[in-house]
Amino acid sequence: MKKSILSLYLIVVSLNYSCAQKAENKVKTDTKSKISAELFVDELQIPWGIAFLPDGSMLITEKAGKIIHFKNGKKVEISNPPSVYLRGQGGLLDIALHPDYKNNGWLYFTYASEEGEEKGGHTAIMRAKFKNNALTNKELLYKATPNTTQGQHFGSRIAFDNDGYLYFSIGERGNRDENPQDITRDGGKIYRLNDDGSIPSDNPFVNKKGAKTAIYSYGHRNPQGLIKHPKTGEIWDHEHGPQGGDEINIVKKGANYGWPLVTFGINYSGTSITDKTEMEGMEQPIHYWVPSIAPSGMAFITSDKYGDMKGDLLVGSLKFQYLEHLIIDGTKVIDRIKLLPEIGRIRDVKEGPDGYIYVAVEGKGIYKLVVN
Repeated sequence: MKKSILSLYLIVVSLNYSCAQKAENKVKTDTKSKISAELFVDELQIPWGIAFLPDGSMLITEKAGKIIHFKNGKKVEISNPPSVYLRGQGGLLDIALHPDYKNNGWLYFTYASEEGEEKGGHTAIMRAKFKNNALTNKELLYKATPNTTQGQHFGSRIAFDNDGYLYFSIGERGNRDENPQDITRDGGKIYRLNDDGSIPSDNPFVNKKGAKTAIYSYGHRNPQGLIKHPKTGEIWDHEHGPQGGDEINIVKKGANYGWPLVTFGINYSGTSITDKTEMEGMEQPIHYWVPSIAPSGMAFITSDKYGDMKGDLLVGSLKFQYLEHLIIDGTKVIDRIKLLPEIGRIRDVKEGPDGYIYVAVEGKGIYKLVVN
């Protein structure tokens, strides 16, 4: 009898999952844009983040802990990088320039750090200056606690808003039942700081006893995309779901994004996490993927280099190894188009100062997107 009930339950879960797949719009293969990729920086292992300096040269983080300066066709390794906890998905992660970098010279990094009393590591954010191919003036701005030897869900991306506030993401570190919904704990959150690491006085939980006051939103799983909308100034994130249920969200002050109480995904074993895809008081994604594409890196197209693609969104897929073009109408995804099929595991997507899109591909390097 118990086996029959279990079998029936798994059938229902499977049907729900299949219905979610049918309900979600399907990705199409590009047949019109004639976009191709030219290898721009070669021989990189896991290029996790890209940032462009004012002179047009490029800084690249390698997950293993290296920072590469690419200029005039040459790669130079920068000395004195942050010390990283290299385990599973953890290592040296994102990189971003301060909006006023030309005047203040601040670079920002997220990485997995061992600093702390416990074994293992957790996500941290640092700022530093770049001089004579070395990092100087290093300042640790935030270090999540407690450390854990779990190897998954470190996040982490960086974005600045129009007011100069610094946002960064930290995944729930594999502890889904405690971290995402508890504002007294790190993990499963998007944080907001002043650019010097201090806490903004209007952060949503500054007057909440015991809360991590850097938290801006919570209930996230593993956000690996975080960007500013070029017109509205809103911060958009995307995050990994479990099996199904990757999401795009607009980050709102104090908002709860539901993980793991609501999700469009299921456990990797095929069993249900929850039967709820929405709940009062929790934000709904503006888009979700079923099946999961394992998104990493995200960029709006703001230049005229790609014709009528201007204003649309690009997201890299780790799982299916292509670049996804999301056609956007306001805050709604109205179509999905597959670009660069089988190029490899795309880790980051950035629009350069020249208006071209650059994508970081694991085991290969940085590609520049051109229209033939």
